[in-house]
Amino acid sequence: MKPKQLFTLFTLLLCVINVFAQQKKLTWEELRKDYQFPKWYTEARFGIWVHWGAQTQPEYGGGWYAKHMYQQNVGKETWGENAYPYQVKTYGHPSEKGFKDVIHEWKADKLNTDDLLKYFKSIGAKYFVALANHHDHFDNFDSTYQPWNSVNVGPKKDLIGLFKKSAVKYGIPFGVSSHDDRFLDWWKTAFGADTSGSKKGIPYDGHMTKADGKGKWWYGLDPADLYGLPPEKRTPEWIKGVKETYVKRIEELVSKYDVDMLWFDGYGFPYGDYGKEACTYYYNRSLQEHGKVTAVIAGKFSNEPSTVKDIERGGAAEILPYPWQGTLTFGSWFYKKDKPIRHNARTVIETLTDIISKNGNLLLNVELLPDGTIPPDHKLILDTIGKWINTNQEAIYASKPWKIYGDNLASAHKSVKGISEADLDAAKKQTKSEDFNERTIASPLYPHNEVRFTTKGNSLYVFVLNPIAGSIDIPSLGLHFTKAIKSVNLLGSSSKINFKQDQEKTTLIITAKNKPLYTQVYKIDGAL
Repeated sequence: MKPKQLFTLFTLLLCVINVFAQQKKLTWEELRKDYQFPKWYTEARFGIWVHWGAQTQPEYGGGWYAKHMYQQNVGKETWGENAYPYQVKTYGHPSEKGFKDVIHEWKADKLNTDDLLKYFKSIGAKYFVALANHHDHFDNFDSTYQPWNSVNVGPKKDLIGLFKKSAVKYGIPFGVSSHDDRFLDWWKTAFGADTSGSKKGIPYDGHMTKADGKGKWWYGLDPADLYGLPPEKRTPEWIKGVKETYVKRIEELVSKYDVDMLWFDGYGFPYGDYGKEACTYYYNRSLQEHGKVTAVIAGKFSNEPSTVKDIERGGAAEILPYPWQGTLTFGSWFYKKDKPIRHNARTVIETLTDIISKNGNLLLNVELLPDGTIPPDHKLILDTIGKWINTNQEAIYASKPWKIYGDNLASAHKSVKGISEADLDAAKKQTKSEDFNERTIASPLYPHNEVRFTTKGNSLYVFVLNPIAGSIDIPSLGLHFTKAIKSVNLLGSSSKINFKQDQEKTTLIITAKNKPLYTQVYKIDGAL
């Protein structure tokens, strides 16, 4: 064989080997061994989430409406106490009109995903996440494996598809959240009955069958595909089938919509090894598509270094050496009128500041109305947050923690947990969890001298959480600990800031003038 022919044969052989290597599916352990978090995520620092689905349709009843509408007594889950009376008054008794009928009422008739994504990008979001399914087992996408989905029922729209298309249009990485793995226990309330009153003992609509749909709007659909089978009919084989179908649903979701981020609720892999299988598929697909894994998986995982640690309504107590994410919402996870909101622009800005100082990202939920628009009062808050982020973006995006996250820490570790709209039993087991330690509008203000830090390049950024006009001393910026400071500038201002540095501290002259005051960011050069 001639040298030229040998070279051609060798080249073809390399191509075959390369194709084989690309086609080989790696195990989860193999994938996580070489996993590196992509820059699009670690540098983002701020993302927007729309935790939005059919449970948004009722105006009252808390964020677990689908579960609590079947409970005359919600026990410890008091955030859902308005669901049952609201269901009876608005839609009908749950023996006749159940959550399937609430879905039917949900139309999302004013949804404009282009407008939403354009706006979210304008206020500083660097990635976007949409809810694909909640504990209610309903898919917000064109699902092959779940007939109860937003294309067949309710809005009659591929919601995830619309959001994905707009995310691509505006160049924002796109993620989805899945909360479905709790539905087996969560939905058992649909198989109960009133314990008192005129309809005492009449089974709720979870017991309805496909045959009961004759002549009704849901004819052809099986309620068991939404609620599951009655508990007494759930065989091990049926439960196994639910979990296997879940894997197919997730695999279709990440493939059909080319998802950049997959966020799971709950603790660990959904359904254990079944969720692990879905995650393995997801990372393998990313590897084959891009030559490396550019995707991100987030959730309340333990000992999974290739996933982002999620902290619900809270934040880390210290700088974490790996990427993590705090999730936050103004009031309820689904928009509801039950209770006043827990957050305003000030508290969200303070939360973002604290999170990025400790190497985390903030994923902020925007509680869309049932029609798909932003509540006007929430829009005002978001506008203010966006203006602040755009003013201080150089201290936020691609920032890194300093050697300490803050100074004058009078408020450190004094948050009191206020758990709502969460799995209380699971949260109780996670006694060391940092979830639900959020500071809200009801929390005391930060002391005027408490600060947080980030760095980028050779610059140090000092975030003064609760600024007032005057001076503050920052011990960690004394000459014993840092180099001589050359200059201090307030971001968003053209004027230089007066300061004094000695061995023990640096004193900044704060120029707070406007009310209300939000966190101010000072750029310090020379100290690093």
